[in-house]
This record gives sequence, C-alpha cells and structure tokens, in this order.
Amino acid sequence: MGLDRKTKEAIRMERFEDVYERFKLRSLTTREASELLGVSERQFFRQRINYEDEGLNGLVDKRVGKISPLRARGEETEEIQRLYKSRFIGFSVAHFYSFLKYDFDKYNFEYLRSYSWVKNALTDARLVRVSKKGGDHRLRRPRRPRSGMMVHQDGSTHNWFGSYNSDLIISMDDATSDITSGFFCKQEGTHSSMRGIKETINAYGVFCEFYTDRGGHYFHTPEAGGKIDKRTLTQVGRALKELGIQHIPAYSPQARGRSERMFRTIQDRLPKELEMMNITTMKEANEYLINVYIPKHNKEFSVQPQDAETAFMNIKHINLDDILCLKEHRTVNNDNTVNYKGLILQIPQNKHRYNYVKCNVEVREHLNGSISIYYGHLNIANFNNFVGQGRHKRVA
Repeated sequence: MGLDRKTKEAIRMERFEDVYERFKLRSLTTREASELLGVSERQFFRQRINYEDEGLNGLVDKRVGKISPLRARGEETEEIQRLYKSRFIGFSVAHFYSFLKYDFDKYNFEYLRSYSWVKNALTDARLVRVSKKGGDHRLRRPRRPRSGMMVHQDGSTHNWFGSYNSDLIISMDDATSDITSGFFCKQEGTHSSMRGIKETINAYGVFCEFYTDRGGHYFHTPEAGGKIDKRTLTQVGRALKELGIQHIPAYSPQARGRSERMFRTIQDRLPKELEMMNITTMKEANEYLINVYIPKHNKEFSVQPQDAETAFMNIKHINLDDILCLKEHRTVNNDNTVNYKGLILQIPQNKHRYNYVKCNVEVREHLNGSISIYYGHLNIANFNNFVGQGRHKRVA
C-alpha cells in the first residue's frame, strides 16, 4: 500500500517550494527548475503564478479524480484498429493517417485525433511495427549537470574474496561518479536493490532518476530482451514510484557505459586489495569496502559537476522503512492468522477490533528481516527476525 494522497501532495509541495526559492535567488534557471520538478517550462511558469497568487492552494491539481472529456473511448480505439485491419493492412502509420486526415468525412469518428494516438492504437494491437531509426551510436552520454539528478545501480558477480563468487552492488551518482552505496551480498535481488536506494537516500537525500538494467527485480519484461512493461511494477518499481523517483531502463551494455567502466576499475583493484589485507569473509570485505575502498575511490575518481547546486533533497515526510520493503496482500484466515512464505502469523487482539477474519491486509517484509501487518494504514501486528524460518511455523 503506497503513501496516501495527502502525504504525496505534501511531498510535491515541499519539493516545489525548495525549487521555487532557488529560482527566486537566481541559482536556478527556468529550464533547470522545471527539469528538477519533472514538468515543462510552461507548466513551471503556471505553477509559479498560481503559487504567488494563492500560495500552496494554487498548486493543488484540480483535475485529480476527474476523467478528461477528451479521453478516447475504448470503442473509438477498437474502431480505428478495425478500420486499419479491414482496408489498410500493410500501410505505414503515416500513410494510413494521411487517409484519415484528407478523407475524414468518410469515417464515422467524432473528430480526428493526433498522429501519435493513431500510431499507439495500432502498435498496441500489433498491427504495425515501428522501425528503429538510424544505427546504434557509441557516443558517451553527457553527464547530468547536478549531483542527485540520476543515480546508477548495478551488480557484478565475481570472485572478490575467498574461494567463491559473490555479488557487489554499487550505486553511483551520474554527475560526479561518486559511489553513494556499495556492499557485498550473496545474490543480487530486490533486497539488495532497496538497500542501495535506502543507503543513498540516508547519506545524500532523495534523487530524481534511477538508471538500471532490465533485471527481473527491476522490471517486468514480457518478452526476453524486449521492452519493459511500464504498467506492471516490481517491488523496486513500486517503491521508486512512491518516492517520486523516475526509473529508467538501459537497453544495452553500452547504455550503461559509465557504470561498466567503473566496475572494470573496481574488479581490477578491489580483489587485489582484499587479498593483500588477507580478507576472506564477506563481513570483513564489507567493512573494508565501506570504510576504506569507497572513500578512497571517490576521492580519486570523483569529478566536479557542471553545476555546484545539488538535486539531492531531504524530504522529512518519508518513512523509508515503510516504502523500501516487500509488500504483499493477504486475506486473514478464520483463526485470525495470515500465511506468508511458509509462516503462520498470528494477529493479536487489539482495541480496534476483536479479530480481522476475512479482512484484506498488507504484509510488509522489511530489509532488517522483520515483518509487519497493516490493515489500511493501521499497524496491527509486528514480528521480528522470522524471515527464512521453516515452513508452516506458527508465529504469535
């Protein structure tokens, strides 16, 4: 269960006030301010006028909860697809659209929608396939101008220490190449990704964009090697959405060139240092990585951002433990228990209700191994360090 609307609005308004103050002090241009807020320059102008006239009330989006009268009906989408299949199979979208545009009176539509809408309607039905324009480029992508605008995260499996492979999870700021979080774990996954996000936010603040590969814990990809499903979120995607962070997928190793080059450097240096220090356990390796290697690496490889101002923001309304966790819904059993990953979690009686039988509740598995159960926004049960225990273990 995500943040309630009131909290989301408070976060959005606090972010706007911070950016607006920087804009008034002339430390931000209109373009930079609008980019930090994730809106167009025209939208930022309107927000400024509303804020100066009405204060925070001027920032409330009056469209929330209302369906746009211009929204296309499902029947309209089906009709455009039927028309294409009936007469225009094999036509390009541009060719098809030209017929709609110049012979509009022949077709039973209220009005002609945009080219992009028609293209999306046809591609969603797999009636046309949009070809890739141009060839693959190998130019280095320019860095973001400010720290905190984009954070990369990637993992590398390697024999870093001892006699077995382990995963190194690194989060890195795009503008400066600073490692914002790094640690060894047995296997990369949802927990490791959330841990990297949490450590970065605790140390620096909330950032704007999160750039990763298309691993299964980051994105749902219906077809191997294909496009991600933006509508079906993983646990990591859901947490990023609640934090207001845009999640950007990379579609090739070259797209992640900056983090790939960083890992080549680390793979060349870190194993040698760990061997030199006679480090053979994960605990010792993590202590060395966090306390010695990362500070040294950042000092040597960090670059100055184009703009000295930071985009990292300290948002007071956020409780990271309730966002960066696994969330799953369950129906309470007749004996007031919940089944979760082989555990039988007993919900105790409380002053709010005698029992929660047949109620839909949310089970949250936190990064520290504890489990909590929520009924709406009400915390009704807590369990500590039970994750990973045997199946069908009853926990009271």
